Amino acid sequence: MKPTVKPVNPNFSSGPCSKRPGYALSALPSDILGRSHRSSLGKSRLAKAITETKSLLGLPADYRVGIVPASDTGAFEMAMWSMLGARGVDVFHWESFGEGWLTDIRKQLKLTDVREFKAPYGQLPDMAQYDGTRDCVFTWNGTTGGVKVPNANWIPDNRQGLTLCDATSAVFAMDLPWPKLDVVTFSWQKVLGGEGAHGMLILSPRAVERLKTYKPAWPLPKIFRMTKGGELLEEIFEGSTINTPSMLANEDYLDALAWAKSIGGLPGLIKRSEANLAVFEQFVSTRPWIRFLAEKKEQRSNTSVCFTLDLTPDQVKKMVKLLETEKAAFDCGAYKDAPAGLRFWCGATVETSDIEKVLPWIDWAYAEVKKA
Repeated sequence: MKPTVKPVNPNFSSGPCSKRPGYALSALPSDILGRSHRSSLGKSRLAKAITETKSLLGLPADYRVGIVPASDTGAFEMAMWSMLGARGVDVFHWESFGEGWLTDIRKQLKLTDVREFKAPYGQLPDMAQYDGTRDCVFTWNGTTGGVKVPNANWIPDNRQGLTLCDATSAVFAMDLPWPKLDVVTFSWQKVLGGEGAHGMLILSPRAVERLKTYKPAWPLPKIFRMTKGGELLEEIFEGSTINTPSMLANEDYLDALAWAKSIGGLPGLIKRSEANLAVFEQFVSTRPWIRFLAEKKEQRSNTSVCFTLDLTPDQVKKMVKLLETEKAAFDCGAYKDAPAGLRFWCGATVETSDIEKVLPWIDWAYAEVKKA
């Protein structure tokens, strides 16, 4: 029968992700609006976003955090264009975004000493093929494939190369081993449900040293430049951004960080996300027609949770449309380049009770499409 109870918040998009419970735009401070981002007030609010990020994530004291242009994409491109080329590079990918970094490395940067390690959707390459003598590019969590790296044991502590990690759908939801990671990027609109257009760039001391001692063979656009005269532009990591940020978006991010702190910080965020995944795991275990795209449990993402169904691609589209029409679940279709199926965001901003309420709707929508 058609369910009668719907999720309070039916937003299950994997980016931009759902706002935190209790979110209200009207509750954001407005004193910064219309003020310069270079004013003392503007700099202090941007610096607060940086210091609160470092605190919540538990970053090592000597790691730097900067707010940079163009979301996670801009942050990761900035890192690749500024640092790659000093050594050979190993690229590990298993879904569309990781493959995109490889395309940029080969076709835009035109690097030739590149090793590619790939796996199809639902699987992970053998990460142990990285030996530490080269640079390494990888995503921690494949947002479009629902497959995550379970640990970083494959990264040598005595590595010579840098590890560049796109962690936009992993940070604030998974326990990242910071000493193993030299460059980490993410965006506000992912795990904490912030607004788009801004990227976060985290650098280890080893990454900073690369920036200071290596000059790429290609010209760097202004928004990618992090050094001047061989020295790091420290102000980027203290609240002075390269270009004009949205101060409203920054306040939105600060609101999300404060909420995260109020529910127990990083451990609280991870616990909520894993509880959401657990509800889906129980659901899938009792239904033969739906499966996780991730083939191994330990590699199963607890944020972008992807499923395949015993339906044709057209039937899957009809099922997604049904859920949207009924306002039971918005934006839950698989990514356009991924296998046909469903994708539900299960990060901490999604209430477990809403996951539980959407399950009968998934059952109903599947039955409706199957009998049509």
